[in-house]
Amino acid sequence: MSTYGLIVNITKAMLQPNADAEGCFDIELRGTVPQISSDLAYLESLNLRIVGKLNADGDS
Repeated sequence: MSTYGLIVNITKAMLQPNADAEGCFDIELRGTVPQISSDLAYLESLNLRIVGKLNADGDS
């Protein structure tokens, strides 16, 4: 998400052959807290469900 100045790492993806079906991505976001907050707000504005752990490995 270069607009938000983040480094995005997709660690896993599960997609169905049908484009209308649900999919799931495991992603790692690296950036400042404000950058990550803005990015998550943007993704939620697209009606994406966000599930995850913040600061899973103790960094910010």
